[in-house]
Amino acid sequence: MVRYRGRLVITIGVMIFGLILSGCGKSKEGAGPQAGPPEVAIEVIQEARLPITMELPGRTSPYMVAEVRPQVSGIIQKRTFEEGSDVKAGDLLYQIDPALYQASYQNAKAALAKAEAHLPALRQRAERYKELVDIRAVSRQEYDDATASLQQAGAEVGVGKAAVETARINLAYTRITAPISGRVGKSNVTVGALATSHQAAAFTTIQQLDPIYVDATQSSANLLEFKGRVATGRIKGGGPGQARVKLILEDGTPYPHEGKLQFSDITVDPGTGSFILRMVFPNPKHTLLPGMYVRTVIQEGIVDRAILVPQEGVSRDPKGNPVALIVDGEDKVQQRMIKIDRAIGNKWLITSGLKAGDRVIVEGVQKVRPGVSVKAVTVKPAQKDTPGAVKTDRPPAAAK
Repeated sequence: MVRYRGRLVITIGVMIFGLILSGCGKSKEGAGPQAGPPEVAIEVIQEARLPITMELPGRTSPYMVAEVRPQVSGIIQKRTFEEGSDVKAGDLLYQIDPALYQASYQNAKAALAKAEAHLPALRQRAERYKELVDIRAVSRQEYDDATASLQQAGAEVGVGKAAVETARINLAYTRITAPISGRVGKSNVTVGALATSHQAAAFTTIQQLDPIYVDATQSSANLLEFKGRVATGRIKGGGPGQARVKLILEDGTPYPHEGKLQFSDITVDPGTGSFILRMVFPNPKHTLLPGMYVRTVIQEGIVDRAILVPQEGVSRDPKGNPVALIVDGEDKVQQRMIKIDRAIGNKWLITSGLKAGDRVIVEGVQKVRPGVSVKAVTVKPAQKDTPGAVKTDRPPAAAK
C-alpha cells in the first residue's frame, strides 16, 4: 500500500511538471514581436503672408444727433410724425399756434407800408429845396431840414423791413421741422402743451443711423509696441488705404459691411491710459443701433514670413517658458525653446525658435521625450487653421 501511494505521488508530480512545461512552450510560441518606436502626429511648418489684426471693444454712436426744441412760445396744435419713424430734413414735426405771430407779421407789414408811403413826398421835397437853395429862394436851414426828414424816413423804412423779417421768421418758427434726416425718437410733449422759447427740455431727438460711428478704445502701450515691431521690420505697417475695419456683433456674428478708420484721438486718457479710435460703418438696414456693444477688428499690418504652430503643439517647461517638440532628420525627438507673439485663431504666431520645414509634434507629446526615436505621421492642417483668422488675442505675459 505504501509502495502504491509513492508511485501515485510520483505520477502526479510528473504530470504537473509536464503541464507546466507545456504552458511555458505555448506562452513562448504565442509571444509577438518586440514593440516598435512610438507613433506621433506631426505638422510641417510653412511660412505664410499673414495680415495682423487687433480686436478692440467699442460702442456705436449716431452719425448725427439733433435735439428738437421750440424757438418761439405757444400752444402745440398738432404733431405730424410717428415715433420711431424715419423723417427727412425739412419735414414738419410740430405745429405751434401761429395766430399771434401771424398778426405780428401783418402789423409789421402795415408799419412798413406806412413808412414807405411817406418816403416819395419827402424825397421830392428835398429835391425841390435843392434847386431853390441854389437861387436862394429858400434858406439853407430849410433845405437841411428836408434832407434830414428824407434820411429819417429812409431809416424808418429799414426798421420796418427788419421788423417784417423778424415777424416772418417767428411765424415760420411755429412750424417745427426736422433739422436733419434720420430716425425720430419718442415725443416728450403732446398736443395742447405749452412750448417755451429755447426751453431746456427737447421735444424729441433725431438720430442719423446710416452711416453710423463706432468708437473703440486702444491702449497707448499696445500702440507703442506695434510701432516698435514696425520699426524692427517684423511687421509692415499698413498705410491709410490699407486700414480695413470689420465688426463682430454682440452675439458673435460678423457684420456684413466693412468700415473705414476715420481718425484716432490725439489725447490719451490719463485715467485709463487709452485713446479713442473712431470708425464709420454703413448701416443701410439699421442693424446697428446707438449704444450697442461691438468688437472691432482692425488690420494693423502684414507679416511677410509668418510661422504659425497649432496650440496643441506648444507646451511649457517647469519655468513656464513655451517649448515645442520636433522630429529631426533621424526621426528623433528634439526640444526647442520658442517665443510667442500672439494667438491667431487656434494657432500661435512664433517669433523665434522654429523655421519653415520643422516637423512639430502635435499629437502624442505625452508619450515621448527628447532623444527618443519615433515614427512620424504627417497630418494635414485643418482648414480653420489657415492664416488670416480674425481673432488676435495676445497670450499671457509668461508666453512671451
